[in-house]
Amino acid sequence: MTTEHNISTMMQAMGQAAKAAAQSLALATTDQKNAALQAAAQALRAQQETILKANARDMEIAEARHLAPALLDRLMLDPARIEAMAGSLDAIALLPDPVGDVMAAWDRPNGLNISRVRVPLGVIGIIYESRPNVTADAGALCLKSGNAAILRGGSESARSSKAIHDCLKEGLRAARLPEEAIQVIPTQDRAAVGELLGLVQYVDIIVPRGGKSLIERVQQDSRVPVMAHLDGICHVYIDKDADLEKAVAITLNAKMRRTGICGATETLLVDQDVLDSHLPAIIDALKIAGCELRGDKAVQALDESILPAQEADWTTEYLDAILSIRTVDGVTGAIDHIARYGSQHTDCIITENAVTAEIFLTQVDSAIVMHNSSTQFADGGEFGMGAEIGISTGKMHARGPVGLEQLTSYKYQVRGDGQTRP
Repeated sequence: MTTEHNISTMMQAMGQAAKAAAQSLALATTDQKNAALQAAAQALRAQQETILKANARDMEIAEARHLAPALLDRLMLDPARIEAMAGSLDAIALLPDPVGDVMAAWDRPNGLNISRVRVPLGVIGIIYESRPNVTADAGALCLKSGNAAILRGGSESARSSKAIHDCLKEGLRAARLPEEAIQVIPTQDRAAVGELLGLVQYVDIIVPRGGKSLIERVQQDSRVPVMAHLDGICHVYIDKDADLEKAVAITLNAKMRRTGICGATETLLVDQDVLDSHLPAIIDALKIAGCELRGDKAVQALDESILPAQEADWTTEYLDAILSIRTVDGVTGAIDHIARYGSQHTDCIITENAVTAEIFLTQVDSAIVMHNSSTQFADGGEFGMGAEIGISTGKMHARGPVGLEQLTSYKYQVRGDGQTRP
């Protein structure tokens, strides 16, 4: 019997089990789902040492493989990050249950009552790299929204993810919900991903969360609908009416708080009218923080240490302490640059001019547009969603942070009293 046959058989069995679990979850009460989440959160806290030991081994192997610093940062767990995971589960338990929510209702002249009601998507396959916390966040969000989950984490986080998954299963058992509601693919063989992408009879949607190559592969190969984003090429635009103190603080945070997340700013756009008055202070703050700067000729003229920006810099997601800086002609120039080079993820304007801010917020076609706030707020937890599976930059079904409501669809319920159509 071949390995490929074994993997195919395993994935078929996981798909069948997930489908059955999804049917049970769709009927589960809010109290049951919340009890599972709270028990899983308690298990994460109780098993902290086990999780940290598993993560230490993952980190050791990852460092030996010379993974990039951004990936190592995503992989690393400590007590604070484990508590954050547990806190996310508790927060999700406190959120309203979207399943069964009546989105709209109306009566027709013929007496029919029609309502649009939220329902789970069904079975969600989630493929991700490095971040072991996604195991907890994704499993919890799928559970609360009534969906079964098949999770495939990266090989670098396999031990951490298994330890976290054990806690999720403990929560499911405590609430008497099927353990198959949250499954982790137990092999790192890439063939398993190919099988998952073809499970059209069992899986309703695929959510990839990782680097560009992973997401491109999933979008190209999947026979199941995909909800994803390709790049996080996020921008901050410093308008001529920007407050200097805000501009410095927001830009520094947007770039350097965590450089390896998709909401990190990769390009700074500066109105030519405040190039001399605002940019030097921003440059100084970034350099002190250890950020490499690349700029156009006007920017370079302000500081000889700034490297020349190439055309490729405007379309590069660095995920590192590197920032490209470009001079633009007002808000129109900023909007034009973002339209040409952006990835429709998250973009911000810094200005005290409310009219200019509204122009930016209205005309920039991104999933998230911001005014006077760091792009690093592009996160489901910061949006009050408890957590998120990812940021969707597509325009079908869901856009922006993918939280509970975004993991549901809807159906129409029509109630009559004997009506027939003439």
